[in-house]
Amino acid sequence: MSYINITSTQVGSQLMEILESGDIQPGSDAGYGLCKTLWEYHPLGGKLVEKPIMLALSKPRVLTIDCQPKEMLIDAFRKEWEKIGANNHIRDISYIKRAYGAAAIVYGGKKSDGSYIPTNETIDPWTLPDLELYFNQLDPLNLAGSIVTNQNPNAPDFQKPLPYATASGQPYHPSRSVVVFNNTPIYLSYQSSAFGFTGRSVFLRALYPLKSFIQSMITDDLVTFKAGLLIAKQKPAGSIVNRAMQMAAGIKRTYLQEGGTGNVLSIDVEEAIESINMNNTDTAMTTARNNIIANIAAAADVPALLIKDEAFTNGFGEGTEDSKAIVQYIDGIREDMHTLFVFFDKIVMHRAWNKEFYASIQKEYPDVYKKKTYEQAFYEWKDAFKAEWESLLEEPDSEKVKTEEIKLKGLTEILRTILPVIDPMNRALAIQWAQDNLNEMPDMFQSTLQLDAEAIADYEPPQGAIPEEKEPTSR
Repeated sequence: MSYINITSTQVGSQLMEILESGDIQPGSDAGYGLCKTLWEYHPLGGKLVEKPIMLALSKPRVLTIDCQPKEMLIDAFRKEWEKIGANNHIRDISYIKRAYGAAAIVYGGKKSDGSYIPTNETIDPWTLPDLELYFNQLDPLNLAGSIVTNQNPNAPDFQKPLPYATASGQPYHPSRSVVVFNNTPIYLSYQSSAFGFTGRSVFLRALYPLKSFIQSMITDDLVTFKAGLLIAKQKPAGSIVNRAMQMAAGIKRTYLQEGGTGNVLSIDVEEAIESINMNNTDTAMTTARNNIIANIAAAADVPALLIKDEAFTNGFGEGTEDSKAIVQYIDGIREDMHTLFVFFDKIVMHRAWNKEFYASIQKEYPDVYKKKTYEQAFYEWKDAFKAEWESLLEEPDSEKVKTEEIKLKGLTEILRTILPVIDPMNRALAIQWAQDNLNEMPDMFQSTLQLDAEAIADYEPPQGAIPEEKEPTSR
């Protein structure tokens, strides 16, 4: 019996342990250690865990605040958002959630005297600008025991995370932590990857095809290793093989091995030299590998084209059906991260729009904010704050211009209709509204329009300056 030795295949010992594990069968459970190994070492681990999150965060949110001065408010918010690294924290906690099925983020504060606020105490949001904050991403091993969830169907916290998330036995106040699950918990379904009745790892249903993918890597390595093998069809020796004949055959094989372009090698007319024929393996290898990737994509609920990176050959701007499907999938990922963004939005608002910032706003806009307290202005800004995701599907510049032309036409018709029949104060507000909309059309106008609304309100046009609408005359 003959054997094929594959010990020369350069596959990491962690992946070899997965391949050689007979316990991994269709429907096998994925434990914490196995999920960590797949995330760290498996070639598709990063694509399943990280790539959807990276695409979701590839474009920033579009922030709008229907209050003055919206530019200063948005600019202060974005600077503080980047200062505390909110995007990175959301990215990392989303990675952990997908890898294990559950994760949490907590934050704490350091006072000016150097002491830290106890983790089980609440932090007054109005004191956030005065604290030195830190954020910790926790995986299920850090949270073990605190996110098991209640399995009593009559309990108010049925299958919900406990109010107090615990990191290594130390509780955090509910206002200072957020626990997130990947997928919905299933009743009485214990997830060993998350140490609780929680969400499920993205690797759970794809465990067996992920193991098969490692086998395809070994096959690729063996094929590559043997692809350069030359087969020499030499004339067989007689019944009596002497030493001289063996040496001659060995010398001929050495010349064949060392020969290259420009060399001449002579062989017998009945001999031949060929490369090893692997035509029979090509179709089987390609088909099997594609089927394995398709099985992984179906099990992990990730588009197969996203795993293969083939979806980006045309780009999102082409608007192909494959691109649209991936954009819809990424929109779902963004919606799933909504809780984390709300958590950070509140923190960033309090730190960016602090009392010092409000004092500068009062000096800049005394007529608007002179009689308002800081708390009143803050809640007014908070209620007017909106954040929307920019679509990954990018329209060509020509299509953007056409869209803005339609908007401009509608804007003009509205002004033409209402300006002749409204009072000066509302006329100024209408022109201010039109100015704000015009400044949101960068593809048509490179510079922004700045008009003095107060001067417009006080201005009385001379008689006949504003033409009146006339009824069409009939003939």
